[in-house]
Amino acid sequence: MPMYVILVRITDEGVKGIKDAPAHVEESKKAFEAAGCKMVAHYFVMGEYDAVAIVEAPSDEVLMTHMAGIGARGEIRTTTLRAFPTEEFAEMVKKLP
Repeated sequence: MPMYVILVRITDEGVKGIKDAPAHVEESKKAFEAAGCKMVAHYFVMGEYDAVAIVEAPSDEVLMTHMAGIGARGEIRTTTLRAFPTEEFAEMVKKLP
């Protein structure tokens, strides 16, 4: 399954319920599973972003649909990056002229 890195920024609305953030992560794991995805890892981080999630999804379309629903709640804003394992990337570059 394709892998994705999701960078998360908590909005002003989300900060109002920051004490519930750990519970929201658990809810998100279940919601990802219901959408056919899997949250492989989740970290709260310091710096430009507030959290990072590593997610597997069956397709870009499935993940995009799920992320649109999450974004519609207004508590977080995300940047999603498609991630390629080194082995898969190695196969890609072998095809270069």
